[in-house]
Amino acid sequence: MAKPSSSLETACPSANCSRCVDIASSRQRRRSPPSGPHHLSTTNASERTSTPRRARIRCLVAERRRPERGVLDTSVIIDLDELDPLQLPVSVAVSALTMAELAAGPHATADPDERGRRQDHLQRAEAAFDPLPFDANAARAYGRVFALVIAAGRKARGARAVDLLIAATALAADLPLYTRNADDFRALDDLIEVVVV
Repeated sequence: MAKPSSSLETACPSANCSRCVDIASSRQRRRSPPSGPHHLSTTNASERTSTPRRARIRCLVAERRRPERGVLDTSVIIDLDELDPLQLPVSVAVSALTMAELAAGPHATADPDERGRRQDHLQRAEAAFDPLPFDANAARAYGRVFALVIAAGRKARGARAVDLLIAATALAADLPLYTRNADDFRALDDLIEVVVV
């Protein structure tokens, strides 16, 4: 899960948040998407009470449209800077398998610039997330994922194996899975909620 704090309800501590701006002013001028850790995490009670009431109500309404929690696959972590935070759940998690893919990434390229970019992705993810383990529950969930993929006539081994293990981790945690590559999870619609961002 993301390392920031948790609370009972979600609110933006900033009265200037683009999600909290008056509807009339937002029609006149579109503001840039919000950024910062408070848009992907929950706030504590002292932050909520210091937020102006009008701004807090609008922010809470916006938050209700976003799922509370979800697992981000490797493709989302790699493109995280390009995504609008409103497309993602309030509280995010990653699988230990995503961390493994990110750790392998710098070693899978000979290009020094690409190696540096991949190392940066890994270091940022390590600093931001406490990954969900691939445990006994995830192993059992993988059996269900594997069976559905085979029944659909698709290959469950090879390059797709890690993606399916990540899906099993999300299934075991009973969380939706966010991805940039919908095709990786075709045939799993009846088993897990896959959200394409």
